[in-house]
Amino acid sequence: MRDTAALPGSSLPGGFAPHPGTRRPLRCRFQGRLLPSTVNRLPSLTKPSADKEVIARNKRARFDYEILETWEAGIVLHGTEVKSLRNGKANLTDAYGIVKDGELWLLNLHIAPYEMGTAWNHEPTRTRKLLLHASEVRHLIGAIERKGLTVVPLELRFRNGRAKVVIALGRGKKLHDKRADVKEKDAQRELARVVRTRR
Repeated sequence: MRDTAALPGSSLPGGFAPHPGTRRPLRCRFQGRLLPSTVNRLPSLTKPSADKEVIARNKRARFDYEILETWEAGIVLHGTEVKSLRNGKANLTDAYGIVKDGELWLLNLHIAPYEMGTAWNHEPTRTRKLLLHASEVRHLIGAIERKGLTVVPLELRFRNGRAKVVIALGRGKKLHDKRADVKEKDAQRELARVVRTRR
């Protein structure tokens, strides 16, 4: 039979001492072993929730504009607009930004009416206010007025449950620039095809 006499400095038989601040360990009635208290068990691992969910992208923006700077802006929405966005009902293709009275606004963003909305449903392409720091708005105003640049929305997404718009300052590309981009993309696709066939 195993000796269970208390060892020096131990408060329990067999030399087991409870960790400071925890409950007294439990004795297993089947094998006579001491089991740690439930407070010492590791918490179950849970899958971390994604902090970013893309709703819509403006696929033509980088084709039509040379992107110079980007920001992530907040956007003021109605309740039915948020619900519609959670269903992925948005289109950025014709959207663009303007500065008016020292504030930034987004025009022509299409958010489909909420399917279960009532008479209080929103107007799909209404003008919506974008939220940026005052210094960022002043920078945009200067770039638009002095350099003739355009505010272009690139992406609409949820970040930590809040709707955000990724906007950019863009310079419109000329026709030969667009043709050069098309040739470069064609060359990249052809290169990728050759690499795949050689494997």
